[in-house]
Amino acid sequence: MTVSFDLPRLVAALGFPERAAVNQRIPKKMLLETGAPTAADKRAITDGIDDIHWLAALKPVTVGVPAYQDEARDYLEIAVLSIKLRPEAKASRIAELVHRAIPYPTFLMVYSPVGLSISLVHKRWAQNEAGKTVLDGAVLETCLHSPGRPDLMQQFVDALSLEKQPRLSLYALYQGWMNTLIALQTAFVTGVFAVSSSREGAVERHKAVQEVKKLRVEIARLKAIAIKEKQLAQQVELNLAIKRLAGEETKMLGLLRGEKA
Repeated sequence: MTVSFDLPRLVAALGFPERAAVNQRIPKKMLLETGAPTAADKRAITDGIDDIHWLAALKPVTVGVPAYQDEARDYLEIAVLSIKLRPEAKASRIAELVHRAIPYPTFLMVYSPVGLSISLVHKRWAQNEAGKTVLDGAVLETCLHSPGRPDLMQQFVDALSLEKQPRLSLYALYQGWMNTLIALQTAFVTGVFAVSSSREGAVERHKAVQEVKKLRVEIARLKAIAIKEKQLAQQVELNLAIKRLAGEETKMLGLLRGEKA
């Protein structure tokens, strides 16, 4: 059983107040002018996006969460956007281009024929261009699906609510959503949904999840080779390598579940 969520349900789960709502369509021209550095990117936006909407502006006056400022960034607002993509659109690249184009940290929901995804990434001031913001790290992106585990998706949606996020600052609020998204990624691997209490903890979990995925790909590759291998010595060597990688996977899964080494 696969559980998926439509956009209205996901927006409702965020629980932002009516006074934060914007509900305006953003013209693709704006993205083309500010977020498309290459001709290929311009084509990706023109051909891939059906429509893009600015759903809400989360500011101190609309959500009661203080702004944040330090030497690296100035968070006066969090933008909540939705995009509807056409078939064959380059979803991940378009999401990155949108995050680059919007000057604020953005909660981006992307709907395509293959389902719904969420992406987030911190922003910081550019070092060489005054007043310009750039991405602070890689875009964190997750497709919302839960084969056989609808409870995981429900826990994730329940945890998204604005009321359940840190309210110390808009930076803390945005990081709280990132931690929640990483908790879903981790749950897809471990079967357990639990949100980290700190950015550092979430970052370490994200790294571990990526490492588990790499290990599983390599194990599958070696198993496919082992099945076709005819020489006994090579079979033994491959099986030993598979066993070693499986041990590393077990160790990483233990760390993700909070088990002591």
